[in-house]
Amino acid sequence: MPEAVPGDVHHLLKPFEGRPAAVSASAADPVNAPMIRHWCEALGDTNPAYAGDDPIAPPTMLQAWTLPGLSPARGGRAPAHDELFTLLDGAGYTAVVATDCEQEYVRPLRPGDEITFDSVIETVSPRKTTRLGAGYFITTAMRLQVAGELVGTHRFRILKYAPAQALAQAPAPAERTTGTIRPRPRPVINRDNAPFWEGVAAHKLLIQRCAACGTLRFPWLPGCGRCGSPEWGTTEASGSGTVHSYVVVHHPPFPAFDPPYAVALVELAEGVRMISSVTGVPHDRVRIGMPVELEFIRVDAEWELPVFRARADRAAGADA
Repeated sequence: MPEAVPGDVHHLLKPFEGRPAAVSASAADPVNAPMIRHWCEALGDTNPAYAGDDPIAPPTMLQAWTLPGLSPARGGRAPAHDELFTLLDGAGYTAVVATDCEQEYVRPLRPGDEITFDSVIETVSPRKTTRLGAGYFITTAMRLQVAGELVGTHRFRILKYAPAQALAQAPAPAERTTGTIRPRPRPVINRDNAPFWEGVAAHKLLIQRCAACGTLRFPWLPGCGRCGSPEWGTTEASGSGTVHSYVVVHHPPFPAFDPPYAVALVELAEGVRMISSVTGVPHDRVRIGMPVELEFIRVDAEWELPVFRARADRAAGADA
């Protein structure tokens, strides 16, 4: 019999497998054109299927329709999910990060569709040790319906973990004010995006360009979203851009970052958008439309990252 690991509560979590997390729950709003428009504007998606007199919702919005927002949980939410999280929080596994999801689209969603959904806690993994900390991978499986018709499925996995090691490595408050560099999470590098990171190492921000239709795209993908061609080349970004949108993160705390901090969606001069940090200006002075310029910062001995610095002439007058 394997030796028990101190703090391992998997025997308490295992009984949650198969318990419902939501039963006949209703989406907060019907599928609607304003939300579709906002989604497409934020992502820069100009596909004509999502506009006009008879739009459909982008398939990737599937989960968006089921999110409860900041209002209390709606009818149909089962208590097992909250019970599971309360148990984990009480055992010290207080941090959470989404790891991956799988979606199946059965038919397009259109404005007016009223979605109901059922969700089940599918699996809770044994205790795993990751770079973020030790914890448990929790997978939930959701079925979405409209008037009893299956329209999609959504399998979502998170890591609920105890960031003890990260906290132990966290710098003293004095270090936070002196700019001491702390470990950052590592990007996942694969055959589809390796050239991008090779460009970063050479202080170049490379954008993919479809070899068939010439469309620029970011982030890097194996095929063109417009024509489907798998052939591509690259274009080096000029480094100029503007803040298209941003959020200020206050919670939850995450290793290597000091909340509050701003996370921006930067629109490059070439027209594509990328998520980045904005440097050279406090988080509460970041503004939509703020001009920014590319720079590369070293985050530790091994890694540099592309970020965007507020242009000096605008950073000083951000509130103007």
